[in-house]
Amino acid sequence: MFEPLKNIKILDLTSVVVGPVATWRLGQYGADIIKVENPAGDLMRGLGGMSPTGQHSGAYLHLNRGKKNICLDLKKEGGKEIIQKLIAWADVIVANMRPDALERLGLDSVTIRTKYPEKIYCLITGYGTDGPYSGLPTYDSVLQGASGMAGLALARDGKPSYVPMLICDHVVGEITAGAVMAALMQKQNTGIGASLEIPMFETMASFVLQEHLAQQSFEPSVGPAGDLRLLSPHNQPVKAKDGFISFTINTDTQVKAFLKVTNREELIEDERFMTVASRAKYVSEWFEIRGAALENKTTDEWLKVFREVDLPAMPCHTLETLTNDLHLKAVELINFENHPTEGKTAVIRSTIQVDGQYPSARFASVPNGWDTEEILKDLGFNKNEIETFTTEKAAKIYEKQ
Repeated sequence: MFEPLKNIKILDLTSVVVGPVATWRLGQYGADIIKVENPAGDLMRGLGGMSPTGQHSGAYLHLNRGKKNICLDLKKEGGKEIIQKLIAWADVIVANMRPDALERLGLDSVTIRTKYPEKIYCLITGYGTDGPYSGLPTYDSVLQGASGMAGLALARDGKPSYVPMLICDHVVGEITAGAVMAALMQKQNTGIGASLEIPMFETMASFVLQEHLAQQSFEPSVGPAGDLRLLSPHNQPVKAKDGFISFTINTDTQVKAFLKVTNREELIEDERFMTVASRAKYVSEWFEIRGAALENKTTDEWLKVFREVDLPAMPCHTLETLTNDLHLKAVELINFENHPTEGKTAVIRSTIQVDGQYPSARFASVPNGWDTEEILKDLGFNKNEIETFTTEKAAKIYEKQ
């Protein structure tokens, strides 16, 4: 099995999406993860949609696989005692609570690494801890607006809009996992831990600017900001007879082939469209031509035509058609298992192949407090101490049927 992080112990103090994405990815590489939830539970258990018991929305189900779960009230003395044992146990602590809340609980990086300099502490924040936005609450859609992502739609469509998925959470979560692994490599080489901070706003703003600072990347600027190809209102899936088709054509060879198969051969010798440089100069005119409807053939018919001349094209899927995609079904991206409380549930396997094999999808996401008793025993607490913790509601044990 591909488990480069086997025996690495991660204390997961995260909730909703960005943090769980990061720790899920680390779990994919074999890390041993304990997720801490308060008695109310991770908001994403219900926020991500309906489920048979109301405790495992689809998003929660997929982003919390491979994590043991302990339910603690960190405001109670017993909860504080238990969390200190978990900190001592962990190699890595990942948190996405607000910095001031972590400081009140004594779970901030300074407090922990003063006592344990060898630990890797990773804090995911909305706006960092230094600038004027520090400490402000945020969600993915707020960051899409603040980072300029929604404003890209304004430039293209005349009104701002959000990407209808939690794109900032997913991107920053994956970057966080990479940063943790880099810190683990440094520790392996030096024996020294690290305090990491990943600010979501700066991270997503840099993504936008890497592409769309564009002509203003120079001093003096050589043109307006924005990749004008991507901001063209014609840069959209194209209407076919029975739906929409997605394609991109960039090279001179691809452009000639496209114009030929769409019966616009007269444009092949048009100086505005003959080269990459000329199409960049006349980008609005080119994308209007490229984005014209192709309603004389069906999507399948166009795919056949485009593939015969090696043009990159695919159907524009809906949520309903994506799960039935021929390729995804052939490679078995989605399988099913029997969940301990939710019945038959979908499992999305890893998309990373190692030596011809996919890493294990690991065990299912579990109810809040599912592993509390086992974890407390492993931490060295005896039966009487565990009973005291549960009686005083510092810890909650899930009653398994």
